Amino acid sequence: VMEKTTSEASACGPEETASESANVPATEPPGEVAASESPGEEQTPKPQEPASQAPAAPVAAKPVPTSEDIPSAPLMLTLEDVTHSSVTVSWEPPERLGRLSLQGYVLELCREGASEWVPVNARPMMVTQQTVRNLALGDKFLLRVSAVSSAGASPPAVLEQPVHIQETVEAPKIRVPRHLRQTYVRQVGEAVNLQIPFQGKPKPQASWTHNGHALDSQRVSVRTGDHDSILFIRSAQRSDSGRYELTVQLEGLEAKAAIDILVIEKPGAPSSIRLLDVWGCNAALEWTPPKDTGNTELLGYTVQKADKKTGQWFTVLERYHSTTCTISDLIIGNSYSFRVFSENLCGLSASAAVTKELARIQKADIAAKPKGFIERDFLEAPSFTQPLADHTSTPGYSTQLFCSVRASPKPKIIWMKNNMEIQGNPRYRTLSDQGICTLEIRKPSSFDSGVYTCKAVNVLGEASVDCRLEVKASATH
Repeated sequence: VMEKTTSEASACGPEETASESANVPATEPPGEVAASESPGEEQTPKPQEPASQAPAAPVAAKPVPTSEDIPSAPLMLTLEDVTHSSVTVSWEPPERLGRLSLQGYVLELCREGASEWVPVNARPMMVTQQTVRNLALGDKFLLRVSAVSSAGASPPAVLEQPVHIQETVEAPKIRVPRHLRQTYVRQVGEAVNLQIPFQGKPKPQASWTHNGHALDSQRVSVRTGDHDSILFIRSAQRSDSGRYELTVQLEGLEAKAAIDILVIEKPGAPSSIRLLDVWGCNAALEWTPPKDTGNTELLGYTVQKADKKTGQWFTVLERYHSTTCTISDLIIGNSYSFRVFSENLCGLSASAAVTKELARIQKADIAAKPKGFIERDFLEAPSFTQPLADHTSTPGYSTQLFCSVRASPKPKIIWMKNNMEIQGNPRYRTLSDQGICTLEIRKPSSFDSGVYTCKAVNVLGEASVDCRLEVKASATH
């Protein structure tokens, strides 16, 4: 019996690993069985006698397991999942389970640079998938699994590639806030503070460029955290305008986002202004655009007038787009100055272009010039000493047409529009005082444009003058 046990032990011993013998509850080893037989003998055997001829032991020896009793290695050991702190493996049962019942599986790992296999589970477990937890970043190790029965542990199935615990890679992504998806406008001197969130694991590298070039570190500061990057300019200047691009990179992957910044300020005043013409109660102006628009487009011009007597400025036109205009409804006998401001998103220009010459609205000359003391007949057919002048008006502003007539006896004054009498129309008011004939059109519209005629009639004859009135809508309307 001892000879058979010793031979079987020497055949299985090389295949068993140190870890298997330490962790697998195997049967009593042959050495222990042999040691228990000798003390119980009543007769001492001869020294040269073989062990097989010794008397039978009083205690029966247990059967020694054979290779057919031990299960074969598990199949298809596969790496299922690796996270930053755990690894999961699975396997299939062995082809041969052995003649004895299977107790479970033992999973072992061997760290890189070590020679010892450490069991993950101290006792065999009847599972075909197992997760190793509480691993540290940077760990690198091999895994193997053995099937265990009461006869012993099977040869291990070893994972082909070592497992490397590293942080899970999540592709970088930038989330641009809604208010930065269009041009971000700031005024000169204001602070620029852009906070751009991003995602990615592990922490990605973030970098900024301005118009394709590196940032000026003396003007722009950047702070990048785990989940966002902040670009800060304490006092913005016009040179800070342009396209800022954020690039987030992670292990060969990258994401980009562009933010357009526009730094603006108030525009300059119009370059020059001049008084083109003065007629009746009207004055025509012309100016040139400013050389500096404040780094943004103009919203228009503001035109103001001031009477020389009071010196107070009153706004006539706002956000007017053209560079020429006609100012109407000026008061006869007064003199006016005009000025024009430029306007953009920041407001009106700090200064204005002012006319150098005054627009003098002349009074009508009605004084008769005596020609000596010649006796003469004062009866006279009507004749106009001051004709009507063509006029341009703005809708909504009352307009007056003037002319002067000379006649004796006093003539009847008839006003017509496009050869149709307009007497009695409440939209019109007519005055005749000492030969000065006035037609006032209250809040005209474009329908009031046309040819207006003033006719004077007395017993000696008649005379008439006409003019063209044009009612133009301003550019802002």
